[in-house]
Amino acid sequence: MPQRSGLISQLGRMCPRFHVYQAPGTPLCISFPNLMAIRKTIIIFFLFTFLSSQNHCSAAQKWVKAGYWYSGSDFPISDINSALFTHLICAFANVNSSTYELSIPSNFEQSFSIFTGIVKRKNPSIVPLLSIWDGQAETYKSILGEAVNSYVLSSMLAQSSYRKSFIESSVKTARTFGFQGIDLFWLWPDSTDLSNIGTLLDEWRATVDSEPRNSSVSKLILTMGVRYSPSLQSVSYPINSMKRNLDWAHVVAYDYHMPSRENFTGNHAALYNPSSNISTDFGIREWLSGGYPASKLVLGMPYHGYAWKLVNPTDNSLGAPASGPGVTIDGSMGFRFIRSFIQNYGYGARSVYNSTYVVNYFVAGSTWINFDDVETVRAKISYAKEKGLLGYNVFQVTNDDIWALSLAGLL
Repeated sequence: MPQRSGLISQLGRMCPRFHVYQAPGTPLCISFPNLMAIRKTIIIFFLFTFLSSQNHCSAAQKWVKAGYWYSGSDFPISDINSALFTHLICAFANVNSSTYELSIPSNFEQSFSIFTGIVKRKNPSIVPLLSIWDGQAETYKSILGEAVNSYVLSSMLAQSSYRKSFIESSVKTARTFGFQGIDLFWLWPDSTDLSNIGTLLDEWRATVDSEPRNSSVSKLILTMGVRYSPSLQSVSYPINSMKRNLDWAHVVAYDYHMPSRENFTGNHAALYNPSSNISTDFGIREWLSGGYPASKLVLGMPYHGYAWKLVNPTDNSLGAPASGPGVTIDGSMGFRFIRSFIQNYGYGARSVYNSTYVVNYFVAGSTWINFDDVETVRAKISYAKEKGLLGYNVFQVTNDDIWALSLAGLL
């Protein structure tokens, strides 16, 4: 709501035929030359008040446009178009297996130290977050879909002194490097871990809330990367604790099917799936029915796809037999690489958009590629808005091609 002087100024410009005066120590008075002016002014006043309240509500419910930047990529921080995002997440910090304190990989420490300053040059209002991986020196293996030993976090959760070391060091590290929030990216907790995560979040939130701060530093944001569905191996994420303690959760709605794990083609990030529960829509509905608020869910979208090598090039439908990954060692391809591949090897062919699943395909000979193109991104963002979600998150920003996918998010 504007200050009194601002409101009166607005009213004066809209209906100049009235007089405002206020003697010292007396209430504000407005005199009107005729009844018609009173009626007009009352209507305008309530209209202006309504519009002001709508603007206030919009500002309070800011749409999140977040993106991960992986420190192991060769994409310079300075090349990130941070103006297209509200939040950028620097990934990943690890956890020391002896002290259970947060550690920045030594070869990436320089990148972490300059991240905040650089992304704020193009967008001073950007909010940088620090993301913590679910193990130590296991990032590359997990990205490839291989088994990851996440015992470090499991051990940390099991003992209060270890949790204390982890929490205090995470806050200290975030402040040291100028981050305004912390993100825990842990997709494969077991049943015991899921029970203990609730306790961790309670203690983490208490520490963040009680952290000594000066007036120029805001409270740290707490977020968490979670699987597309809250249920995992007959147990569920601690939804009540998450509601109390997280600012929001990043739903990792991709990597459902990968050529390194399956010998048939599959949609790795389908919004819908008429014949299976492995879809983003199913997962989001599960989170909502489980009691997690839509206003604290951020939809994850991939800036990468996967290539399968078909057994029979003429059998190139969904679920077709495949002999393994195509194009790259694990089949993973960033969006920029996919576009280049289509241009160079597509011989004029174009990708196909499937509105039933909300995915894109491309087939060239024995190569079958599944990914999200611009129309898929737009459809998913529309879905997130229809469901009342808080926003969207992408992994990772460096895979975009001349920011085509990120610009699609602005429409």
